[in-house]
Amino acid sequence: MTKRRDEGVGVSPTQQRALLSAIITLIVVLSVCIYVGASAGDGSRADDGKNSAGSRSGGNSAAPASAGTWVGAWAAAPVGGETGTERTGMAGRSVRNLVHTSAGGTGARITLSNLYGRSPLTLTHASIAVAAAHNNSAAAEGTMRRLTFGGATSVTIPAGRQTLSDAVRLQVPSGADLLVTTYSPTASGPATYHPYARQISYLAEGDHAEDATGTPYRERTAVWRYLTAVDVLSDQADGTVVAFGDSITDGSTSTESANRRWPDAFSQRLRAAVAAGQDVPRYSVVNEGISGNQILTSLTGRPAMNQSGLVRFTRDVLGRPNVKVVVIDLGVNDVLHGAQADQVLAGLRTLVRQAHARGIKVIGATLMPFGNYFRYTAARETVRQQVNAAIRKGTVYDAVVDFDKALRDPYAPRRFASEYDSGDHLHPSDRGYRKMGRTIDLADLEGAVPAQL
Repeated sequence: MTKRRDEGVGVSPTQQRALLSAIITLIVVLSVCIYVGASAGDGSRADDGKNSAGSRSGGNSAAPASAGTWVGAWAAAPVGGETGTERTGMAGRSVRNLVHTSAGGTGARITLSNLYGRSPLTLTHASIAVAAAHNNSAAAEGTMRRLTFGGATSVTIPAGRQTLSDAVRLQVPSGADLLVTTYSPTASGPATYHPYARQISYLAEGDHAEDATGTPYRERTAVWRYLTAVDVLSDQADGTVVAFGDSITDGSTSTESANRRWPDAFSQRLRAAVAAGQDVPRYSVVNEGISGNQILTSLTGRPAMNQSGLVRFTRDVLGRPNVKVVVIDLGVNDVLHGAQADQVLAGLRTLVRQAHARGIKVIGATLMPFGNYFRYTAARETVRQQVNAAIRKGTVYDAVVDFDKALRDPYAPRRFASEYDSGDHLHPSDRGYRKMGRTIDLADLEGAVPAQL
């Protein structure tokens, strides 16, 4: 893998290391303070429960013991407002999102978003449980937990904002399915959602947030609503890796409900390496991919739909807990929509600077081939090659994962090798995603960011 060189000048290596250690320590302390207290109108962590109203007595939302580290177990970026929910949202229905964990722990908390709502979203009931079986709407015995927000079971999330739940004591296995359920009795739309989830979740009429049987959940749905993150208090992981990208990271052509996106494959590989006693970091992996995402350009709307990488990086990467590394695989859509190499590279370098300011290491991916895709042109291929040349030279990222080299046809390098092509000539197959997960050098997860950019 290509590494970016440190370029310290005028001080000894020992002084550089001491200075770097002090700087990173300061950045981490400041980042924690900012993370806990952040309040912004772009869907960043903003509502700490003070907008809550009403409470149900009882429940089992006792806070977990403090031992362990908060890491991201699962995430999905908010993408837009769901068509057809503009007037009523999901009023009168229980939304049971099924998500897959990349790390286990002894406690859990969730983030709910009303980023694309046009009015306050009131949720009167929310819960979390471990699923009884893979892709099942029933809860495992004894795992159903009522969620609270600032001590109350009811929370109102203003339009354009999000909220973090209180922590609950729950034994969360790694590589398991969780059920996160919300219920709203009142109209509030549109519902903030993540399409192309590649995961079946469930809906029920009425308030069945704490129904452990799953029986009322007769309707299946292929999107995630309101839920954007699950964090765990973990003794298995001590940091988070964020996969940041477009539909290739989102896994838009992977097998549904099978967890075969490349971040899933990478997470499974990293957990296996730790279990085998290999000397690698104990990190969770969360997926912040959005299909159709670009570095430079958002879609229309206020707030914009499918926010650009530059707009959402603070929320979707810097706002996740204990982030140590971000893997960026973004830029293909910019090239396909006419961006030039210098524009793409300038955008990527901006993301890297923002990550470095928080002490986060950046692994960057080369742009994979799109020969035979309907938007392919020779001019766009030239731009892709120019971007990749800069990335391989080590002038963009701290370390490079060469997805292009790993998946391209060696005899026709402008296109995928046939076994890695989903068939649309832009997205990998399940086998291709698995290859991507195996291509990242685990050693690149270690080490600090450069002392100078």
